[in-house]
Amino acid sequence: MAGEPAVFTRTYDETLNMIVEARNYMTHVEPRVRTSLSGSPNLRFSCEALRVTSRLTQVMAWLMFQRAVQDGEISAEEACREGNRLSGQDVCLDTTGGSDATLPPGLRSLLDRSYHLYQRVSRLERMVLTRVDKRVIN
Repeated sequence: MAGEPAVFTRTYDETLNMIVEARNYMTHVEPRVRTSLSGSPNLRFSCEALRVTSRLTQVMAWLMFQRAVQDGEISAEEACREGNRLSGQDVCLDTTGGSDATLPPGLRSLLDRSYHLYQRVSRLERMVLTRVDKRVIN
């Protein structure tokens, strides 16, 4: 991601690392946790694990569009089209699972960190949209 602002590079690296961490958690820890859960807690675990995945997927997709802009593959205007923006706010901004004490600490940590990452990228997106809007208007 040469030539990109440092904030995008750091956020990309952080997101990629969190994706790997979440994958490892779901691969190695989740099966053990599931055997100790039944009924409603098991369903809650599944829903919140999917919420982590949704947040990280949305963030990485948005960052990949920004990378494509920096590499000259697409225009900033194209990256800012509605279908290319950060989405899934209804799911990704829901924080009810992070405070659920029945969820394992590892999942609660991923929920908290992925939520804050999603919020930060949402602010970055607003900054990018403002900058592109100003360019289009001028």
